[in-house]
Amino acid sequence: MRYGSIPGAHGRVRPLTLLGDPLLHTSCAEVTDFGPELARLVEDLFATMYAAQGVGLAANQVGESLRVFVYDCPDDEDTRHLGHVVNPRLVETDGVVLRGPEGCLSLPGLEAGTERYDHAVVEGFTVTGDPITVHGTGWFARCLQHEYDHVEGRVYADHLTGWRHKRLLRQVGRASWSR
Repeated sequence: MRYGSIPGAHGRVRPLTLLGDPLLHTSCAEVTDFGPELARLVEDLFATMYAAQGVGLAANQVGESLRVFVYDCPDDEDTRHLGHVVNPRLVETDGVVLRGPEGCLSLPGLEAGTERYDHAVVEGFTVTGDPITVHGTGWFARCLQHEYDHVEGRVYADHLTGWRHKRLLRQVGRASWSR
């Protein structure tokens, strides 16, 4: 990643991994090489996220089973949070549990009311191997939990139960991308 430039400006837009691909339900591998390939992946993740008009994207959503995600997401006060986390660990979730609309670039065009904590803390590393801690509240906390789920091999549909889960599965079955 070239610092001082717009994230993703030097990246390549990659095809998205869609629901049904086993990669989305497989826990991702730890990153061990913090070299130029990782920097290229982070740039590609930003480029792909922006092209798809998302607020977060994990590496397995572009076919790479690595513990990396990027985000450009506001919180409930409309403060922009922009960054990436390598080898993330969700170290804290607390506060009120809120059900809110949640979508995913791997389930394009669909969303469902999903319960998430309104506060989350993720620890990990930057693309250069420096330790970081990211605190999120509100919508940004939802984003952090959502992207962390991806590196653990989960999608938001896995949190749904009852009629919400059944309705989403019916919508997936009718979606043009799932055929």
